[in-house]
Amino acid sequence: MNTKKICQLSSARQVHSPNYDERPVGLEINLLVIHAISLPPGDFGGQWVEQFFTNQLDPEAHPYFKAISSLKVSAHLYICRNGELLQFVDFDKRAWHAGVSMFQNTSRCNDYSIGIELEGSDDQPFSGIQYQQLAKVTRELQDLYPAITAERIVGHCEISPDRKTDPGPLFDWDRYRQSINQGTLKP
Repeated sequence: MNTKKICQLSSARQVHSPNYDERPVGLEINLLVIHAISLPPGDFGGQWVEQFFTNQLDPEAHPYFKAISSLKVSAHLYICRNGELLQFVDFDKRAWHAGVSMFQNTSRCNDYSIGIELEGSDDQPFSGIQYQQLAKVTRELQDLYPAITAERIVGHCEISPDRKTDPGPLFDWDRYRQSINQGTLKP
C-alpha cells in the first residue's frame, strides 16, 4: 500500500469545502470518478460551482439554485473550462461527489474514490485545455495512488447509471485515455 502522505496538489488553488468526512480506516483509494457540472446548467464561468461546493450558493441568484442550494456536495478537484484547477477536499478525506453508487459490486464509491468535476455539460464538448489538465492530474494521482489503473477510471454515469449521465456523451474517452498513456495532449 502506498504510504505517501501528499493530500493536496500544489498546482491547484485550494478552496476549503466543509462537505467531506473521514474515509473508512484501511480502505485503499483505487477509483477515479470523472464528473461534469455547470451552474446554472449549460452556463459556464463565474463562481457558482465554487459557491455550491462551499455551501455559499445564493438560492435567489437563479431559479435553478432554489432546488440545489441546500444540498451538501463536493469533489476533490474541479477543472474549469480555461484549465484552472481547484481543490476542495484533501485526497485522504471522503468528498461527497458520487452519492448512491456502485463499482464492480462494491457500493459507496465515495469511500474509495477521488472525484474530479469538469466544468461542462452533456451537450457541449469539453475544452482542449481541460483534457490537458485532466490528463496531467490523472498521471499525478496514479503516481500517488497506483491502484487507480486505467480500468478504474470511470464516469459518474457508470457508477450511478440510474441517476447520472455525466460526464456525458461528448466527453472524449479515447482522447483522454490516449493522453494519459502518452503523457502529452494537443489542444
